[in-house]
Amino acid sequence: MQNFHLICNAHLDPVWLWEWEEGAAEAISTFRVAAELCEIFDGFIFNHNEVTLYKWVEEYEPELFVRIQKLVREGKWHIMGGWYLQPDCNMPSGESFVRQMLLGRLYFKEKFDSYPTTAINFDPFGHTRGLVQIMKKSGFDSYLFCRPDPVNCELPGEDFIWTGYDGSEIIGHRALEMYNSPKGQADHKVKEWLEKKQHNPVASLLWGIGNHGGGPSRLDLVQLQELISSSQDTQILHSTPEAYFQELKESGIELLHHKSDINPWAVGCYTSQIRIKQKHRLLENEIYMLEKMASHAALLSLTSYPYDDIHEALCDLMVTEFHDVLPGSSIQPVEEASLRLVDHGLEIISRLKAKTFFALAKGQRKADEGEIPILVYNPHPYPISTIVECEFQLSDQNWNDEFSLPVVYQEGVRLPSQAEKEQSNLNLDWRKRTVFQAVLAPGQMNRFDVQLEVLPRKPELELKTHNHRITFQNEEMEVIVNCKTGLIDRYRVHGIDAVKPGAFMPLVIEDDDDAWGMNVQSFRQVAGVFALMSASEGTQFSGVTEQMLESVRVIEDGEVRTVIEAIFHYHDSFVAQTYKLPKSGTLIEVQLRVHWNEKSKMLKLSVPTPYEQAKYQGQVAYGMDDLPSDGKEVVAQKWTAVHDQENDFVMIEMNDGTYGSDYANGEMRLSLLRSPGYTGHPIHDRTIMPQDRYSNRIDQGERVYRFWFNAGKASELLTTVDRDALTVNEKPFALSFFPPGTGQRPESSLILSDSSILVTAFKKAERSEDYIIRLFEPTGQSRTTELHIPSLNMKQVITLGKFEIKTFKLNVTDKILSEVSMMESEE
Repeated sequence: MQNFHLICNAHLDPVWLWEWEEGAAEAISTFRVAAELCEIFDGFIFNHNEVTLYKWVEEYEPELFVRIQKLVREGKWHIMGGWYLQPDCNMPSGESFVRQMLLGRLYFKEKFDSYPTTAINFDPFGHTRGLVQIMKKSGFDSYLFCRPDPVNCELPGEDFIWTGYDGSEIIGHRALEMYNSPKGQADHKVKEWLEKKQHNPVASLLWGIGNHGGGPSRLDLVQLQELISSSQDTQILHSTPEAYFQELKESGIELLHHKSDINPWAVGCYTSQIRIKQKHRLLENEIYMLEKMASHAALLSLTSYPYDDIHEALCDLMVTEFHDVLPGSSIQPVEEASLRLVDHGLEIISRLKAKTFFALAKGQRKADEGEIPILVYNPHPYPISTIVECEFQLSDQNWNDEFSLPVVYQEGVRLPSQAEKEQSNLNLDWRKRTVFQAVLAPGQMNRFDVQLEVLPRKPELELKTHNHRITFQNEEMEVIVNCKTGLIDRYRVHGIDAVKPGAFMPLVIEDDDDAWGMNVQSFRQVAGVFALMSASEGTQFSGVTEQMLESVRVIEDGEVRTVIEAIFHYHDSFVAQTYKLPKSGTLIEVQLRVHWNEKSKMLKLSVPTPYEQAKYQGQVAYGMDDLPSDGKEVVAQKWTAVHDQENDFVMIEMNDGTYGSDYANGEMRLSLLRSPGYTGHPIHDRTIMPQDRYSNRIDQGERVYRFWFNAGKASELLTTVDRDALTVNEKPFALSFFPPGTGQRPESSLILSDSSILVTAFKKAERSEDYIIRLFEPTGQSRTTELHIPSLNMKQVITLGKFEIKTFKLNVTDKILSEVSMMESEE
């Protein structure tokens, strides 16, 4: 007897609606109908998974919520998946995926005493391989999804064993028939599916109507009941994902292994609505950094841990990761609401960070007369050599034609420092921005002091243009900027070229109005390039009226770095591009301020290298992957790298909020923005956008991007690239603050002896007074480190396998550090 499992689900999607009231109304209506039909039809089971919808029902229709709880206890309503919602499954960090599962599972356990073992993500557009270990260590043994289709991603079969970077395994099932069915057509879908699966001993099918599968209908259930009653050779039953996977395991069917990600689909979504992606990354960074700071302060009883406020901001982050929000495939009101939601979370975190910072400043001495303190908190468990930027106010306005030069000291030792243009435009010697080179001690507050040297005028820029080139050198690298093109012709590290001439060119790429990019796998056709403006054009664009400026110029130069600016244009769009070149080290920063007015085009940043046979690699959620090197659009997180294995050389790109890129023939192209229509969706051969009016489009206007590039020995840089990328994202917090000189200086937070291993979370436990510490091995090699907690006088040696994530619970009272699951239990 064949067993066919029918799984009815509700997937409500804010592609077209997002306002809170509309979402709540649709959730309540769908759940009310589902509850009614569960009570009427014997054997019918309704499946649903998203915490956000249950929260709406719980808040606005508490009687319906109680009714659903009863149905769950009776086995008529099934809590499916157990995540907070269905997020995008490529762009959230590994730690964000942990929180999706943690918050979701705790909610469903509390409200319904339910603990699903099958994770589901019907609608997301692809799935990172890093999910496997996270799901396995969160209590899942199986995964149910729909996209991508076999044309875009070949799998061993509809059912297979998915293997993670660390060797973890779960069973995967791709539901090719998708998750929805038109009203009154569910039985037809089942009949067609039975024909295809007549030789399968066990199979499953998803169905549901409405907004992307909004639940059951009475008509469909009547027709399905007739089909079930008339079936003789097969057993058709209303079921759950867990029941299907359990029977699949018991069937004895041998499943093949899949040892890769499950991508791609909708590759335009790696870039669409870039502001959401950048703000999402910022909120990730700020939350996880604040947790580290707050844990440190609470551990020393300097403040109480602000669990409720952090939880509220974390829920903002979780919703922003929804698979039509973070990918940028929704209408403009969704974009605006999402940005508002992220800003709400950022405002919460900003206030908490300030409060925690002041608490951790205890014990700092009062400033001497004429000193201006700068305190920098390093949240990471290793020392960081970095360039610190900080603004502060002079004690009074200086109306004389003088320049107060800030000089930075640490414990009486003068550090390389310089003054740069402050954020404001008040042409007065008053507000200051200092930039200095420093080494920050791990897990603690670092103290620096500024003394002022009053000069007759601001120091002149020393680096000059020569033969249409600006040549910059330090002991380790050489950079040449071509003043005829505005591009970098040489980035040479320890005598080895990292790029070809003409690097960092903004490229305009042919694109269309499909916001998803669902019918393509690459964006490679160049429509044009940004060209350097003439001096008169660049001067006018820059808003300068008193002199003529060259369109490539040095704008800052001092003991710490040189900053070069270049001004480009293309049709109706403009780019102000800056290169920040350090006086020591090899890490350069490239910043673009883009004014974009093109339609149905894509903007990429071209970085050609001499290494045409190199591997293209990148960071993914709790892992590192070899990315396609044939020009296909790829998704990665905080870094990508061109790796020449033969010569042990690598050129690394790090970012603070871009995800898409491609690579072919040695050239890396970083995807900056796209300009299709909002929810522009291809339907057969129909024209996507209306042709009788103006239509608003994605990412018009001003956007800002920051990238950091490093190059050198791969065997050295790739062991620390995750740490370096985390450092530029969870950036040490610098603030000019005059401490009262009271209290005792706090001991360091956490210290790791192996600087390759990351502390990805240090937070209060969800259901106890303990603390959670999560470690990750990012290099693919087994490593051992000593974790030191100075305030508790604790040291513990920890070994991690390749790409292994380990979660520990710290019992402060008993000074015990014990390994637990990602769900923070000892099961």
